[in-house]
Amino acid sequence: MRIIDLEKTDRERIFQVAEILNVSFHGHCPDYDDMKDALQKVAESFDDHQLSRIAVDDEGKVLGWIGGIRMYNGNVWEIDPLVVKKNTQGRGIGKALIEDFEEHMVRHGAHTIWLGTDDEDGRTNLGECDLYPDVLSKAKNIEDRGGHPFKFYQRMGFEIVGVLPDANGFGKPDIYMAKRVKSAAAV
Repeated sequence: MRIIDLEKTDRERIFQVAEILNVSFHGHCPDYDDMKDALQKVAESFDDHQLSRIAVDDEGKVLGWIGGIRMYNGNVWEIDPLVVKKNTQGRGIGKALIEDFEEHMVRHGAHTIWLGTDDEDGRTNLGECDLYPDVLSKAKNIEDRGGHPFKFYQRMGFEIVGVLPDANGFGKPDIYMAKRVKSAAAV
């Protein structure tokens, strides 16, 4: 496996990425249930203040994709999205994409990487309930109830920095996670 830039002229790989988005997020995030929307998301990743990297196998087929959006004058970058082909999950591809992303952030002089990991289908105890009042106390006691990605991100060094209740409708929060970029810790 190797990680390379996704080029806006590479129609075949763009379609592969959109297909991975469509299949992997189906039932968990309606944003990409339509291939047209998935292709639009990939097209947006070619804007000037974004990063678009893919993991490919020895034959050049896409295994996963990570997109990044520059924010706060480059001090912060958002991961949006990270997706790995379903039949290759659990093989270190997501980890490799995040590590590659962080190396790019070191070169860009970023201090923080953040992401939102929605719970639109009750895969944590924060989903399918009313988080008010005292949202942060409930966030401290988050539990995985069905393979929610927040655990993966915690293993990658991210921590929960907030929760936006009802971001995607009642009982469908967005869980915000962040980590300091390795080089920024030494400053």
